[in-house]
Amino acid sequence: MSAAPRPDTPPRLEPFRLRGANFNLLVLRLLDPRPEAVVPAIGDQFRRAPGFLRFAPVVLGLADLEVPPDQVDFPGLIAGLRGLEIVPIGTTGGTPEMRNAAMAYGLPPIRSAGGKESEEPAPAPTAAAPAEPPASAPPPPPQPAGAMRPTMVVDQPVRAGQRVWAQGCDLIVTATVNAGGEVIADGNIHVYGALRGRAIAGGGDNAEARIFAQNFDPELISIAGYYAVREGLAGAPIGRAVQVRLTGERMRFDPIG
Repeated sequence: MSAAPRPDTPPRLEPFRLRGANFNLLVLRLLDPRPEAVVPAIGDQFRRAPGFLRFAPVVLGLADLEVPPDQVDFPGLIAGLRGLEIVPIGTTGGTPEMRNAAMAYGLPPIRSAGGKESEEPAPAPTAAAPAEPPASAPPPPPQPAGAMRPTMVVDQPVRAGQRVWAQGCDLIVTATVNAGGEVIADGNIHVYGALRGRAIAGGGDNAEARIFAQNFDPELISIAGYYAVREGLAGAPIGRAVQVRLTGERMRFDPIG
Protein backbone atom coordinates (compact mmCIF):
# COMPACT_ATOMS: atom_id res chain seq x y z
CA MET A 1 0.00 0.00 0.00
CA SER A 2 1.44 3.37 -0.95
CA ALA A 3 1.72 6.02 1.70
CA ALA A 4 -0.84 8.77 1.62
CA PRO A 5 0.59 12.05 0.27
CA ARG A 6 1.56 14.54 2.95
CA PRO A 7 -0.31 17.81 2.87
CA ASP A 8 1.72 20.74 1.61
CA THR A 9 3.24 22.84 4.35
CA PRO A 10 1.55 26.24 4.27
CA PRO A 11 4.00 29.05 3.50
CA ARG A 12 4.92 31.47 6.26
CA LEU A 13 3.22 34.84 6.11
CA GLU A 14 6.62 36.57 6.23
CA PRO A 15 9.72 35.04 4.59
CA PHE A 16 12.23 37.06 6.65
CA ARG A 17 12.56 39.62 9.45
CA LEU A 18 14.90 42.55 9.93
CA ARG A 19 16.41 43.19 13.33
CA GLY A 20 18.59 45.95 14.65
CA ALA A 21 21.67 44.81 16.56
CA ASN A 22 25.02 46.08 17.80
CA PHE A 23 28.23 44.35 16.78
CA ASN A 24 31.78 44.99 17.93
CA LEU A 25 33.84 45.42 14.77
CA LEU A 26 37.53 46.01 14.33
CA VAL A 27 38.44 49.30 12.65
CA LEU A 28 41.49 49.17 10.38
CA ARG A 29 42.70 52.80 10.46
CA LEU A 30 44.34 53.48 7.12
CA LEU A 31 47.37 55.72 7.42
CA ASP A 32 48.45 55.03 3.82
CA PRO A 33 46.02 54.63 0.88
CA ARG A 34 48.27 52.26 -1.08
CA PRO A 35 47.55 48.51 -0.99
CA GLU A 36 51.23 47.78 -1.64
CA ALA A 37 52.02 49.46 1.70
CA VAL A 38 49.06 48.28 3.80
CA VAL A 39 48.65 44.64 2.76
CA PRO A 40 52.28 43.49 3.30
CA ALA A 41 52.33 45.20 6.71
CA ILE A 42 49.24 43.26 7.77
CA GLY A 43 50.81 40.10 6.35
CA ASP A 44 53.79 40.69 8.63
CA GLN A 45 51.39 40.94 11.59
CA PHE A 46 49.89 37.60 10.57
CA ARG A 47 53.30 35.95 10.66
CA ARG A 48 54.03 37.32 14.14
CA ALA A 49 50.57 36.41 15.50
CA PRO A 50 49.02 33.53 13.52
CA GLY A 51 45.24 33.82 13.42
CA PHE A 52 45.18 37.56 14.09
CA LEU A 53 42.20 39.00 12.18
CA ARG A 54 41.72 35.79 10.20
CA PHE A 55 38.19 35.74 8.75
CA ALA A 56 37.40 38.87 10.79
CA PRO A 57 34.99 41.47 9.40
CA VAL A 58 36.71 44.85 9.52
CA VAL A 59 35.73 48.46 8.92
CA LEU A 60 38.20 50.66 7.03
CA GLY A 61 38.90 53.87 8.97
CA LEU A 62 39.36 56.75 6.53
CA ALA A 63 39.70 59.67 8.94
CA ASP A 64 43.52 59.74 8.82
CA LEU A 65 43.78 59.82 5.02
CA GLU A 66 44.53 63.28 3.66
CA VAL A 67 44.45 62.49 -0.05
CA PRO A 68 41.83 62.98 -2.78
CA PRO A 69 39.34 60.09 -3.07
CA ASP A 70 40.71 59.05 -6.47
CA GLN A 71 44.07 58.31 -4.85
CA VAL A 72 42.61 55.62 -2.57
CA ASP A 73 42.81 52.25 -4.34
CA PHE A 74 39.70 50.66 -2.84
CA PRO A 75 39.64 47.70 -5.30
CA GLY A 76 43.28 46.93 -4.50
CA LEU A 77 42.70 47.20 -0.75
CA ILE A 78 39.64 44.95 -0.91
CA ALA A 79 41.42 42.32 -3.00
CA GLY A 80 44.54 42.43 -0.83
CA LEU A 81 42.64 42.10 2.45
CA ARG A 82 40.50 39.26 1.14
CA GLY A 83 43.68 37.56 0.02
CA LEU A 84 44.71 37.60 3.70
CA GLU A 85 41.29 36.17 4.66
CA ILE A 86 40.15 39.51 6.11
CA VAL A 87 36.66 40.66 5.17
CA PRO A 88 36.23 44.45 4.67
CA ILE A 89 32.56 45.30 5.13
CA GLY A 90 32.41 49.11 5.23
CA THR A 91 34.06 52.38 6.15
CA THR A 92 34.02 54.97 8.90
CA GLY A 93 35.24 58.56 8.94
CA GLY A 94 36.67 60.41 5.97
CA THR A 95 35.08 63.02 3.74
CA PRO A 96 31.69 62.47 2.09
CA GLU A 97 33.45 62.23 -1.29
CA MET A 98 35.75 59.48 0.01
CA ARG A 99 32.88 57.57 1.60
CA ASN A 100 30.92 57.78 -1.65
CA ALA A 101 33.96 56.51 -3.57
CA ALA A 102 34.14 53.52 -1.21
CA MET A 103 30.42 52.85 -1.65
CA ALA A 104 30.99 52.41 -5.39
CA TYR A 105 33.06 49.32 -4.51
CA GLY A 106 30.59 47.84 -2.03
CA LEU A 107 31.89 49.44 1.18
CA PRO A 108 29.04 51.37 2.80
CA PRO A 109 29.62 53.81 5.68
CA ILE A 110 29.22 52.17 9.09
CA ARG A 111 28.02 54.44 11.87
CA SER A 112 28.93 53.46 15.41
CA ALA A 113 26.22 53.35 18.05
CA GLY A 114 25.59 56.94 19.07
CA GLY A 115 27.72 58.23 16.17
CA LYS A 116 27.13 61.56 14.52
CA GLU A 117 24.90 61.84 11.51
CA SER A 118 27.71 63.56 9.64
CA GLU A 119 29.74 60.34 9.66
CA GLU A 120 27.85 59.02 6.66
CA PRO A 121 26.27 60.54 3.54
CA ALA A 122 22.54 61.11 3.64
CA PRO A 123 20.80 58.03 2.15
CA ALA A 124 17.82 58.16 -0.16
CA PRO A 125 14.50 58.06 1.73
CA THR A 126 13.37 54.47 2.33
CA ALA A 127 10.84 52.75 4.53
CA ALA A 128 12.49 52.01 7.85
CA ALA A 129 12.02 48.61 9.42
CA PRO A 130 11.34 48.54 13.17
CA ALA A 131 14.51 47.68 15.06
CA GLU A 132 14.73 45.62 18.20
CA PRO A 133 17.23 46.79 20.82
CA PRO A 134 20.22 44.49 21.50
CA ALA A 135 20.08 42.22 24.52
CA SER A 136 22.33 44.15 26.85
CA ALA A 137 22.21 45.56 30.32
CA PRO A 138 20.20 48.80 30.54
CA PRO A 139 22.19 52.03 30.89
CA PRO A 140 22.32 53.71 34.29
CA PRO A 141 19.81 56.51 34.92
CA PRO A 142 20.84 60.08 34.02
CA GLN A 143 22.96 61.78 36.65
CA PRO A 144 23.07 65.47 37.57
CA ALA A 145 25.85 67.47 35.97
CA GLY A 146 29.15 66.83 37.73
CA ALA A 147 27.83 63.81 39.65
CA MET A 148 29.76 60.53 39.71
CA ARG A 149 28.02 57.73 37.86
CA PRO A 150 27.61 54.56 39.92
CA THR A 151 29.76 51.51 39.20
CA MET A 152 27.81 48.59 37.76
CA VAL A 153 28.27 45.37 39.77
CA VAL A 154 27.41 41.95 38.30
CA ASP A 155 27.27 39.08 40.80
CA GLN A 156 26.34 36.29 38.38
CA PRO A 157 28.54 34.57 35.76
CA VAL A 158 28.33 36.09 32.28
CA ARG A 159 27.21 33.23 30.06
CA ALA A 160 28.11 32.48 26.44
CA GLY A 161 26.10 34.76 24.16
CA GLN A 162 25.35 37.24 26.97
CA ARG A 163 26.46 40.87 26.84
CA VAL A 164 26.77 43.22 29.81
CA TRP A 165 27.31 46.91 29.07
CA ALA A 166 28.22 49.46 31.75
CA GLN A 167 27.43 52.71 29.97
CA GLY A 168 29.17 55.76 31.38
CA CYS A 169 30.77 53.92 34.32
CA ASP A 170 33.09 51.15 35.48
CA LEU A 171 32.06 47.49 35.56
CA ILE A 172 32.81 44.97 38.32
CA VAL A 173 32.09 41.27 37.71
CA THR A 174 32.50 39.16 40.85
CA ALA A 175 32.09 35.90 38.93
CA THR A 176 33.43 34.38 35.71
CA VAL A 177 33.04 35.77 32.19
CA ASN A 178 32.62 32.54 30.25
CA ALA A 179 33.87 31.91 26.72
CA GLY A 180 31.41 33.53 24.32
CA GLY A 181 30.34 36.11 26.92
CA GLU A 182 31.06 39.81 26.55
CA VAL A 183 31.56 42.62 29.06
CA ILE A 184 31.73 46.25 27.92
CA ALA A 185 32.37 49.40 29.95
CA ASP A 186 33.00 53.03 29.13
CA GLY A 187 35.40 53.00 32.09
CA ASN A 188 37.44 50.22 33.71
CA ILE A 189 36.54 46.53 33.84
CA HIS A 190 37.26 44.40 36.95
CA VAL A 191 36.70 40.64 36.74
CA TYR A 192 37.26 38.91 40.09
CA GLY A 193 36.74 35.48 38.55
CA ALA A 194 38.11 34.08 35.30
CA LEU A 195 37.99 36.22 32.16
CA ARG A 196 37.47 33.74 29.33
CA GLY A 197 35.25 35.77 27.00
CA ARG A 198 35.53 39.28 25.60
CA ALA A 199 36.33 42.42 27.60
CA ILE A 200 35.99 45.84 25.96
CA ALA A 201 36.91 48.85 28.12
CA GLY A 202 37.36 52.54 27.48
CA GLY A 203 34.36 53.18 25.29
CA GLY A 204 34.29 56.67 23.85
CA ASP A 205 38.08 56.69 23.29
CA ASN A 206 38.95 56.55 27.01
CA ALA A 207 42.60 55.51 26.64
CA GLU A 208 43.11 55.70 30.44
CA ALA A 209 40.76 52.78 31.05
CA ARG A 210 42.14 49.46 32.27
CA ILE A 211 41.07 45.82 32.43
CA PHE A 212 41.72 43.81 35.60
CA ALA A 213 41.21 40.04 35.75
CA GLN A 214 41.90 37.56 38.55
CA ASN A 215 42.36 34.76 35.99
CA PHE A 216 43.31 36.18 32.59
CA ASP A 217 42.43 33.92 29.63
CA PRO A 218 40.32 36.05 27.24
CA GLU A 219 39.10 35.51 23.69
CA LEU A 220 39.48 39.22 22.94
CA ILE A 221 40.31 42.39 24.83
CA SER A 222 40.01 46.00 23.76
CA ILE A 223 40.78 49.41 25.27
CA ALA A 224 39.68 52.61 23.50
CA GLY A 225 39.31 50.76 20.20
CA TYR A 226 42.69 48.94 20.28
CA TYR A 227 42.14 45.20 20.09
CA ALA A 228 44.08 42.02 20.78
CA VAL A 229 42.71 38.53 20.11
CA ARG A 230 43.60 35.32 21.95
CA GLU A 231 46.12 34.19 19.33
CA GLY A 232 48.01 37.48 19.71
CA LEU A 233 48.48 37.24 23.50
CA ALA A 234 51.50 34.94 23.45
CA GLY A 235 53.49 37.28 25.72
CA ALA A 236 50.69 37.88 28.23
CA PRO A 237 50.62 36.03 31.58
CA ILE A 238 47.70 33.74 30.75
CA GLY A 239 45.94 32.20 33.74
CA ARG A 240 47.30 34.74 36.21
CA ALA A 241 46.00 37.92 37.81
CA VAL A 242 46.64 40.65 35.23
CA GLN A 243 45.94 44.30 34.52
CA VAL A 244 45.83 45.52 30.93
CA ARG A 245 46.49 49.13 29.95
CA LEU A 246 47.57 51.18 26.96
CA THR A 247 50.99 52.72 26.57
CA GLY A 248 50.65 54.84 23.47
CA GLU A 249 49.04 52.52 20.94
CA ARG A 250 50.36 49.29 22.47
CA MET A 251 48.77 47.10 25.13
CA ARG A 252 50.73 46.32 28.27
CA PHE A 253 50.02 43.25 30.41
CA ASP A 254 51.21 43.52 34.02
CA PRO A 255 50.83 40.75 36.63
CA ILE A 256 48.94 41.78 39.76
CA GLY A 257 50.45 40.87 43.11
